[in-house]
Amino acid sequence: MSLQMVTVGNSIALIQPGFSLMNFDGQVFFFGQKGWPKRSCPTGVFHFEVKHSHLKLKPAVFSKDSCYLPPLRYPATCTFSGKLESEKHQYIIHGGKTPNNELSDKIYVMSVVCKNNKKVTFRCTEKDLVGDIPEGRYGHSIDVVYSRGKSMGVLFGGRSYIPSAQRTTEKWNSVADCLPHVFLVDFEFGCSTSYILPELQDGLSFHVSIARNDTVYILGGHSLANNIRPANLYRIRVDLPLGSPAVECTVLPGGISVSSAILTQINNDEFIIVGGYQLENQKRMVCNIISFKDNKIDIHEMETPDWTPDIKHSKIWFGSNMGNGTVFLGIPGDNKQAVSEAFYFYTLKCAEDDVNEDQKTFTSSQTSTEDPGDSTPFEDSEEFCFSAEANSFDGDDEFDTYNEDDEEDESETGYWITCCSTCDVDINTWVPFYSTELNKPAMIYCSHGDGHWVHAQCMDLAERTLIQLSEGSNKYYCNEHVEIARALQTPKRVQSSKKPPLRSLHKKGSGKIITPAKKSFLRRLFD
Repeated sequence: MSLQMVTVGNSIALIQPGFSLMNFDGQVFFFGQKGWPKRSCPTGVFHFEVKHSHLKLKPAVFSKDSCYLPPLRYPATCTFSGKLESEKHQYIIHGGKTPNNELSDKIYVMSVVCKNNKKVTFRCTEKDLVGDIPEGRYGHSIDVVYSRGKSMGVLFGGRSYIPSAQRTTEKWNSVADCLPHVFLVDFEFGCSTSYILPELQDGLSFHVSIARNDTVYILGGHSLANNIRPANLYRIRVDLPLGSPAVECTVLPGGISVSSAILTQINNDEFIIVGGYQLENQKRMVCNIISFKDNKIDIHEMETPDWTPDIKHSKIWFGSNMGNGTVFLGIPGDNKQAVSEAFYFYTLKCAEDDVNEDQKTFTSSQTSTEDPGDSTPFEDSEEFCFSAEANSFDGDDEFDTYNEDDEEDESETGYWITCCSTCDVDINTWVPFYSTELNKPAMIYCSHGDGHWVHAQCMDLAERTLIQLSEGSNKYYCNEHVEIARALQTPKRVQSSKKPPLRSLHKKGSGKIITPAKKSFLRRLFD
């Protein structure tokens, strides 16, 4: 196992604990961020390239027929192979937290529609579900199983907000374990069915899941109700005959106690578990190898990486699987130093790049945990937050166009501010007004003084005017400052109506009058 420190360019201040990484045929992409996407990268999906121990972030592009994919933190993701050639390599995304701390219950399918050396174009579609729809949640798992020539999604675990009837001002953001139900989701027809299995008594979150053929293995996790990390190992087998599916669960021996661990695959039958926590304030420094042979699972400890002193002494760590046996790790910077980075990053290479991409074995682990501001240290992981210019794919591969100074401070330019004395935009009651709005109100910058942001709706701007202002470079002044701006404008120079007298020059000895026009002609002639 090889541990290598990674440097990050101008975007290091944007990288936050917790993230999701997706590997499309060897190319790694980041998804999700803390906060809504900035203007410099509205999609919120970035190419994640580590070359010569340096991380570069470049924005991805979506096709025009894609649906909007919000920046979801703590979602469950997995790979999925469809029947068509264009669906050979897809990612399923379910749940997660929006920047407004709302929990999503939607399912998105993300696939590549165009790929060349410098640019990847994605298509994202939203799947509507009917039947037993899983509630919005985070810290759960979703996997795909294959049986009798058919496929089915298996969703389990996670956390959700307490029921609305129990939510008070003091407990508004309180969460609880979701019921230990197993959901089977048919991605083709959008049907969802829940199953209650007697072996699953307690809800789990931030566990590790591995799908192999018709079976999903659930390992570790954290039970919020009991505040324990049980050393459980469950095997959930799904049979897909012509009729109703059959689901059975078996409790297996040999589990380990771990939450928020990272799982990476090193070959067809072996996986490595890295990181995570074994107690509330204690990282799990040992690594485990999971081996499959003759439909049996074996878990045992392996050689521990040569962790650096900074990693050993940090209270928290976080990371995600880059694919091909490589893990990306991060730890907080040292606040004792006069000049310190927010986080330090490493890549841990567990094996050579010899994983078979076509195998029907997929992994999932809940490496994202609670928000640092809302929780105990062991649940300190969140989604990465990157940004870059949207056209950086078209330039030189060695050019990093992101500049942190180009971004606004969301604490001052948030979407839910009181922009003026008559502002009536409220986060709890707001609904889209313009066709360009999705999850946040349209805003426009007032150039008065030091400048400030206002809601376009509060300014009574027509949609056509708003689009023209956003596309042009003219300065805009809000309703409260437009008169001041007009008064401060420099008056235009007024042309005098008095005609200048005609200057007549007499040519010496000729007695003829030379007009200014003739004079100009003579000058050009003799010059």
